[in-house]
Amino acid sequence: MLDTLPSPPTDLEHLSREERSFTFAHFTCEHAWVIGNILRNALRTADAAAIIHISLSSNQTLFHAPSMPGLVPDTEISLQRKRATVLRWGHSTWYMQCKFGGDDRKFAEEYGLWEGERGRREYEIRGGGYPVFVKGVEGVVGAIVVAGLDGQLAHGVVVKAIEEYKELRDGFRSPMRSVTLK
Repeated sequence: MLDTLPSPPTDLEHLSREERSFTFAHFTCEHAWVIGNILRNALRTADAAAIIHISLSSNQTLFHAPSMPGLVPDTEISLQRKRATVLRWGHSTWYMQCKFGGDDRKFAEEYGLWEGERGRREYEIRGGGYPVFVKGVEGVVGAIVVAGLDGQLAHGVVVKAIEEYKELRDGFRSPMRSVTLK
């Protein structure tokens, strides 16, 4: 499945429109669970080891799981850097990678982050971090992150998972929404 993903666009205007086109009516742990499992199943099917992390901007983790064994501790660090980039700049890490041509130093210098390697430790511009927007809420509500894959591939798999989620949810009403708890 991963080898059949089309290359993501590199045009910043197109990427920005794509990010906003995935604006949710609301975003809960139910959304994260379904999207996270779509990602995990796709990565397992492709025999690709990665970490999937979905959280709110308040730092509340909604989904966190490896797709399979074989990851190193640095993958968690990459995940946190991608998440920080999405939350600070409100764009996918692929958008930021395209904006700076993959040049970490240029990115860090642009935002005054370059103090030796400091900029590289706090933020990462390799694809795989994606913003969650909710209608009527200003700014980024959360982030969907895949770490452990090539950035282009990570971006593509996240976009595909969100598209699949939207197709699944179209017209679906959870049976739990009609249950009243006392």
